Amino acid sequence: MSALTTTSDGFLLHGEPFRIISGALHYFRIHPDQWADRLRKARLMGLNTVETYVPWNFHQPDPDGPLVLDGLLDLPRYLSLAQAEGLRVLLRPGPFICAEWHDGGLPAWLVADPDVRLRSSDPRFTRAVDRYLDVLLPPLLPHMAAAGGPVIAVQVENEYGAYGDDTAYLKHLEQAFRSRGVEELLFTCDQADPGHLAAGGLPGVLATATFGSRVGQNLAVLRTHRPEGPLMCAEFWIGWFDHWGGPHHVRDAADAAADLDRLLSAGASVNIYMFHGGTNFGFTNGANHKHAYEPTVTSYDYDAALTECGDPGPKYHAFREVIARHAPVPDEPVPAPAAKLPPGTVELTRRAPLLPHAHALAEPVRTDHPATMNELGLPTGHALYRTAFEAAGDGLLHFAGGVGDRAQVFVDGAPAGVLERERHDETLPVRVPRPGATLEVLVENMGGVNYGPRIGAPKGLLGPVTFNGTALRGWDCRPLPLDDLGAVPFEPSDAATGVGPAFHHGTFEVDSPADAFLALPGWTKGQAWINGFHLGRYWNRGPQHTLYVPAPILRPGTNDLVLLELHATTGTRAQLTDTADLGPEIS
Repeated sequence: MSALTTTSDGFLLHGEPFRIISGALHYFRIHPDQWADRLRKARLMGLNTVETYVPWNFHQPDPDGPLVLDGLLDLPRYLSLAQAEGLRVLLRPGPFICAEWHDGGLPAWLVADPDVRLRSSDPRFTRAVDRYLDVLLPPLLPHMAAAGGPVIAVQVENEYGAYGDDTAYLKHLEQAFRSRGVEELLFTCDQADPGHLAAGGLPGVLATATFGSRVGQNLAVLRTHRPEGPLMCAEFWIGWFDHWGGPHHVRDAADAAADLDRLLSAGASVNIYMFHGGTNFGFTNGANHKHAYEPTVTSYDYDAALTECGDPGPKYHAFREVIARHAPVPDEPVPAPAAKLPPGTVELTRRAPLLPHAHALAEPVRTDHPATMNELGLPTGHALYRTAFEAAGDGLLHFAGGVGDRAQVFVDGAPAGVLERERHDETLPVRVPRPGATLEVLVENMGGVNYGPRIGAPKGLLGPVTFNGTALRGWDCRPLPLDDLGAVPFEPSDAATGVGPAFHHGTFEVDSPADAFLALPGWTKGQAWINGFHLGRYWNRGPQHTLYVPAPILRPGTNDLVLLELHATTGTRAQLTDTADLGPEIS
């Protein structure tokens, strides 16, 4: 029996009136050693519940392999820590989560099949979902409220009304949870739009809405859709996410707090999105694609109540004051900002160019025409394509179908140009110096689309490549997931010699590990790792100009920094700073 039940206008928890005052806190965007700290700060702000999505694609990267439940993905541990802090949990396992997360959480092995109708009652899709739930739910059932755990409600899909109207699919998911032992309250969430709520809802399943403003109007839409039952905003948007090349979005704390007060004054329950955003570490960021492809930045700060590094921001204090008007708030001091590493410089004194050493990182796949990254079994990262020109001279390289998502072209090792999906590039003029010259194309997956009909759009080279109309054949396609850099043959280098993709390595000393931010003035675009931990993508295009360095990845003594610079740098130094720079703001 569900611990959380509904009345005509609210919730009961174990039979007692209960208002959900929740905040989004995604375990997979936070270093595991910092989960307890973030959960404690959630309680101290006055939250009684936290919410998290569950990213299917990272928990089940291989359909036939074991479920991944360790490190950043140790969801049972996260749930235990939430319970130890006295917090309840709203669990949102999808299968689709959006979340500005790579492919919206759908696995690469599934979205790579163009015949599967995603997010539908297509048996090929529902069979994959069922197999996933078969392995996901058993380790989570002990954490359900029915078993004495913290999970009081489970979401069915995610904003489905904005995508489709396949009620049979939603009913299948409802039954899939129930038949596998989930007794807790089920709910759907959709944007506060009559059409979305109608298409994304299920009879007998609680409907909730998502919005960030116009509280009275949006609650009225929800009440019209469901004349009885709790009013709940399952995503109260208090900030927003950023795209490369755009501004850093912020929202005035007083404005957000006033809307939170309106929500709570109306008797509604709420899930603040985000309480703490965290970071798109590694290759986990998603992208949007409406009129053009727009990849999301590494930071998921979201202008949340807790900053990316977990410090209370202006909204934390403002929201705590609002919550205190409506519910008990712990009589404990607000946590102070965490210690930061003293600013310092890192000299990157060793170097290894990528193109000549790619063979040390992966074996090639030989194909007649270029294979997509999906066909290479590469869900994230880069792919290097290599072939030879038959003829010399000036001409046009044409990439049928464009590239996914950003391609750097080299002729005999010399940079010849860049093509980008967001500009719909397909053609590049080149000069081929001799017959037999080498063509190399390094393609970067900038993040899978996480919203709308383009989820699963292929990456890599998307079709045949021609030079002056003649197809180039005989390709070596080399997947570069960059998940193990142990084979990179670094050599001493006293200058940032050469132009083109290269790994750079340096060391720095730490007395006492603390949070820091990596700044890369003079560097262009690439990836960064500290002590093997993949911080994510940097790009001088902005808006983001620093990468968050969590204290737990540092160690006393000598630490390693590795950069994969894709273009060039004006020097060999990186900076560790004590302040984030997420770019010029727009509100």
